[in-house]
Amino acid sequence: MQKDKRCSIWHLFAGLIMVVLGILIWAHPTVSLLGMAFYLGLMLFMLGCGYITFSLTEYSGWYMVIGMLDVFMGLIFMTNLSLSAETLPIFFALWILASGVMQIAGAFEARKIAMPWGWSLASGVIGVILAYFILTSQQFGEWALVLTAGTYVVIYGLISISEYFYFRHYCRLVEDKA
Repeated sequence: MQKDKRCSIWHLFAGLIMVVLGILIWAHPTVSLLGMAFYLGLMLFMLGCGYITFSLTEYSGWYMVIGMLDVFMGLIFMTNLSLSAETLPIFFALWILASGVMQIAGAFEARKIAMPWGWSLASGVIGVILAYFILTSQQFGEWALVLTAGTYVVIYGLISISEYFYFRHYCRLVEDKA
């Protein structure tokens, strides 16, 4: 009988590593911002290469332009990490602002057709307020970005750890029935 791969001890180790990584993100915000800036630059560079490749097979000038712009922005982010780390909170705030405005608009649309809309409106307003604070205070923006990233990584790790224990129990039940 083949062992269920969901029961692997590596799932537990990965979760523990993620929890430690999240705590390190909180403990070293400056290094974390530099790492996020490099990661974003690398992702933009790779995305741009993908767009350029796609443009060559589809003969699309627009995809070529977008790809070249992404490659250019990715190289800027990767080669000028301090400037990139300083601008990350601005990108983060603009993303939150756009999401908040869309949630507010969606709430009013939902209200027109008698659907629940209060939580969406509240979430949108909180997003707009958070974006305002990030845009008006560089330190608050950096703190919010590091706190969000670290929290995400810790929660991801805790979920991986809990999945390991759940699947370990599940695998024992399956083995006992076999």
